[in-house]
Amino acid sequence: MARLALLSVSNKTGLIDLARSLVEEFDFDLISSGGTAQALKDAGLPVTKVADYTGSPEILGGRVKTLHPRIHGGILARRDVPQDITDLENNQIRPIDLVVVNLYPFEETIAKSGVTLAEAVEQIDIGGPAMLRASSKNFAHLAVLCDPVQYDEYLQELRQNNGEASLEFRQKAALKGFSHTASYDQAIASYLAEAQQYTLNGTQLQSLRYGENPHQPATWYQTGTTPTGWTSATKLQGKELSYNNLVDLEAARRIIAEFTDTPAATIIKHTNPCGTALGSTISEAYEKAFNADSTSAFGGIVALNRPIDAATASELTKTFLECVVAPSCDAEAQEILAKKSNVRVLTLPDLSSGPKDTVKAIAGGFLVQASDDVIADTSQWQIVTERQPSESELAELLFAWKVCKHVKSNAIVVTSDRTTLGVGAGQMNRVGSVKIALEQAGEKAKGATLASDGFFPFDDSVKTAAAAGITAIVQPGGSVRDKDSIIAANELGLVMVLTGVRHFLH
Repeated sequence: MARLALLSVSNKTGLIDLARSLVEEFDFDLISSGGTAQALKDAGLPVTKVADYTGSPEILGGRVKTLHPRIHGGILARRDVPQDITDLENNQIRPIDLVVVNLYPFEETIAKSGVTLAEAVEQIDIGGPAMLRASSKNFAHLAVLCDPVQYDEYLQELRQNNGEASLEFRQKAALKGFSHTASYDQAIASYLAEAQQYTLNGTQLQSLRYGENPHQPATWYQTGTTPTGWTSATKLQGKELSYNNLVDLEAARRIIAEFTDTPAATIIKHTNPCGTALGSTISEAYEKAFNADSTSAFGGIVALNRPIDAATASELTKTFLECVVAPSCDAEAQEILAKKSNVRVLTLPDLSSGPKDTVKAIAGGFLVQASDDVIADTSQWQIVTERQPSESELAELLFAWKVCKHVKSNAIVVTSDRTTLGVGAGQMNRVGSVKIALEQAGEKAKGATLASDGFFPFDDSVKTAAAAGITAIVQPGGSVRDKDSIIAANELGLVMVLTGVRHFLH
């Protein structure tokens, strides 16, 4: 008797080719439900509808299709248990040798704006997870496939093993099946629980060489069932990504996401920007960012918000870089970058979409906070000094403020011509960060702008900035001694703007 395969998929990628090979190469009979059965029929493949096989019609608008003893008996039967075989025979149930199932697109549904609770609930698959769990449990006797990327490997197994999938393959596929249902349930639970419960689940993508240091093992996981963010990026060339690469790439992505209207480039070292700039072209933006601190840029992570062209690629090859990411990279640029074969070049079309939450582990639990994605609105800023900023100064203050948001606290950023000149990051006191940023800016600080992620507790930072030549300052305000800083700014002829928003980054 021909073997039996059950196919019921939401994602029909590769379905027809798989089914045709099953029928023509390996003499499988096919049973299927709903849209999958219709797709197979339209392709000219012989298929029996689940309703015809079970003798029970689909009911409740399709909510009940595969929940039937003839389906689950065929999946769960142990071929080496005589009573199981007797039960199959007495109930006219055929053993099922292959289950191909993927689930309703719940995550894709809830990601759409305006989706109602009722619409989301209808995308909660019941029969699919039941079949996945049952077939994964019984991997000793059948194979389960829940992802189109498994199809070719499964067919190769059959071709290499006289029409059988090895136990090793079946167990690996079962693990993927359980991981798939776990991620699916996690997405549903998170959606329904809102703030009452926070679950975190991921599927292992790969083991990394090590973590922050060689003695720390590290692994990269994908959250959700659909690749997003860095799991959906395309690596055009270069070595494998490391733990530190990925952490720095995410820091670079967050900065570059601040700038969409103008070509922008940022260079990251140890999660802090050593150079960020805007330009009329992406090549100009990168050159400005690089020249802002060419010493620190060595071995840096570069993010660009425009496609890499030949001119930019040529500049990128002039120094040692760890990684470069951009929305895309044209063919000529790829040829130029190939000369630096070790640099990791990635494309990620959507650099602006990031996680809605940030999660940090602590002893005995973890902390969750909303991402700092407040959009700066200069119309809400308070100009507190006698001197008012010009339109150009206000634009510069906005640029400095956006960059400062992504520097480790205490953070100070000095800029001019939409380019960072000095960055003071992670110091234990704010005046220390001010001195570092101004020292780095040097003579270029004259006429420049300064941004601070937190308020000034004393007027010393304002006086230090003015002595170096700074002419405009943006800071959140909120200190009980704001008045002292404002008086100092007025006496020294500075512009001072209070945003009312703090941007600490720990």
